[in-house]
Amino acid sequence: YGVAHHRHMGELDQELSKAAGHDVCATFTPHLVPMTRGMQATIYAKGDADAVRAHLASYYADEPFVHVLDEGEVPQTQHVKGSNICRIAVFSDRQAGRVIILSVLDNLMKGASGQALQNANIILGLPETEGLGMVPMFP
Repeated sequence: YGVAHHRHMGELDQELSKAAGHDVCATFTPHLVPMTRGMQATIYAKGDADAVRAHLASYYADEPFVHVLDEGEVPQTQHVKGSNICRIAVFSDRQAGRVIILSVLDNLMKGASGQALQNANIILGLPETEGLGMVPMFP
């Protein structure tokens, strides 16, 4: 909701600049989180959003449980609930040369039991996805 370009950024910069006594260009990432369970991470980094998104998409291309979203898509915990899936999105920050990366996962699956089963599958030489083909529950 308003990632990188929230409608109140002008006011925020104005008031922070007044308080600081110099120009301030803040980064503000609001989170509207109507969730029953899950985890959302927000990461700030230097880079170009298209390049970072392309790199992540290439890096995770063969990973069955990592979905790099298309430009403009916002990951939501309700889309991963009950699954072993992690969804990642990349946005251009309003400050040039900086990106905002959002990711979501179900902390009871990907963050715990699902991750354990995925690791056990790999260690035992089983298909990585064995026993983890659950379709996310919505909501």
